[in-house]
Amino acid sequence: MADLVAKTSVDRRLADIVAPLIEGMGFELVRLRLMSGKTRTLQIMAERPEGGIEIEDCARISTAVSALLDVEDPIAEAYTLEVSSPGIDRPLTRLKDFDAWEGYEARLETEELIDGRRRFKGVLEGTEGDEVLIGIEDQGAPVTIGLNFDWLSDAKLVLTDALIAEMLRARKAAALDDETEFDTIETDSDAPASQQE
Repeated sequence: MADLVAKTSVDRRLADIVAPLIEGMGFELVRLRLMSGKTRTLQIMAERPEGGIEIEDCARISTAVSALLDVEDPIAEAYTLEVSSPGIDRPLTRLKDFDAWEGYEARLETEELIDGRRRFKGVLEGTEGDEVLIGIEDQGAPVTIGLNFDWLSDAKLVLTDALIAEMLRARKAAALDDETEFDTIETDSDAPASQQE
């Protein structure tokens, strides 16, 4: 079975350790990778179940994960911990991601050749059972194909104007919600004492 959240056995072991902590804090683990290099880097992408995450949330997750990994000590050598949001051209790592981003352009790669190819670029058309549906061009004609989720080795959104516009709209809506909540609190505190009770 494909595991796009954590690909290697080491990544899966680390995800098994940190995912319950992250979920207990009210977030979801989107992707975890232990990258090699001069100093290893443990990259964790997380978000709220409804999407989105703030810098302060990333800092809280980083502090909690760091403390947990200090106790569990699953990484023998020195490493750097990075916690971030999935970003605009985010990886699609869970079956539900393909439904959430239906209508947006994505790039999918499979482990094995499917009809002579491994890479598929097109518009996401949701899921059907355990298949990811994507609209592609085949010899100049549009066609929808289904790729079994387990066949995927990589999947991510393609940075397009429509995707950027959607992210800006979502951020603006979130900011308006925050302002409305703040206004309500201000209005309540400005009310005469007889109305506050």
